[in-house]
Amino acid sequence: MKKTIALMLSVLLVLALLAGCNGQDNPPVSQPPSTSPNESLNSSESETSPSPSPPNDETSPTPPSLPDPVNIRIGGLVGPGGMGMVKLLEDAENGLTHNTYEYYYGGSPDELTPRFLQGGLDIIAVPANLASIIYNNTSGGARVLTITARGIMYILEKGGEDIQTVEDLRGQEMFSVGKGSSSEFAMRHIFEANGLHPDNDVTIEWRVEPTEVLAMLSARDHGIAMLPQPFATIAQIQMPEMRIALDLTKEWDDLGTDSQFLTTAFIVDSEFADTHPEALGIFLEEFAASTDYVNANIPEAADLIEKYLGLAPPVAARALPYCNLVSISGAEMKRIMQSYLEVIHEQNPASVGGTLPGNDFYHGAD
Repeated sequence: MKKTIALMLSVLLVLALLAGCNGQDNPPVSQPPSTSPNESLNSSESETSPSPSPPNDETSPTPPSLPDPVNIRIGGLVGPGGMGMVKLLEDAENGLTHNTYEYYYGGSPDELTPRFLQGGLDIIAVPANLASIIYNNTSGGARVLTITARGIMYILEKGGEDIQTVEDLRGQEMFSVGKGSSSEFAMRHIFEANGLHPDNDVTIEWRVEPTEVLAMLSARDHGIAMLPQPFATIAQIQMPEMRIALDLTKEWDDLGTDSQFLTTAFIVDSEFADTHPEALGIFLEEFAASTDYVNANIPEAADLIEKYLGLAPPVAARALPYCNLVSISGAEMKRIMQSYLEVIHEQNPASVGGTLPGNDFYHGAD
């Protein structure tokens, strides 16, 4: 499917370039208002009338008409929640995308969500369970658009190889981030499925920032921590004696259920989705192609990640294979997201906003 989407995108880009040969450029997109993202990408747009087909020539099909370009304002997260779209932003900056894009990167969902709710962003990256919370709190004002990353949580061990299975964590002390987040609920699901009670069998020391966990580990000869990427990679670079003991995405998969461990997804404003369905469809194609590029061209993608996210290329290049970047939309997105939210809901209904979202939550899944 990804190859088909990439082929379709290539056709669309060729048609856009052919149209540009007429040299009719529109003025650049205006800068966003004060409440919109702090960086914008401007690209020229061209208009042309399709050349008439030669008479009685059945071998010359009429090219498909493209929808008018739309300026889309996107909020990404610094980390796996934003890595997949860096090639899209580079292409947009070079005028190679059909739509134009303004982008803003936030360090946490708390930076993106208010902008989105106030109308300053059309699409934002959020943790998968937060997508459901926003949907519930806005009475359907937001929809999930595409899954952008599977699990990125890892349990690391410094100075030993004692932790080989989840059971080996019994009686251990572990530092972690993500208290009250979907990462905690995913961890609880995995631990309990392996017969380990996270409150009684493991001493978990919760910290707010990954940097706090790194500081605690650096002062110890032996330590265990649960960290997301790219901080798991940063920990290994700073402390060579640190190793990945458990990949929680693999541990989830090994449970043999129909669900998957998810991290982030794009949500879209429902009114925007209803107003610009065709432009949104092209965005999904462009984002899927961008994610494919990042996964297949790690050195080049690492340079783009430095440009747009500020993460050093050696860290980005080493972390990318562990970030599980994906672009899953439509019916498959609904199947995966729905089963994941059901698992998290069983852990704590408040983690998804109280109730599971309705079918209108899943954009393009019909």
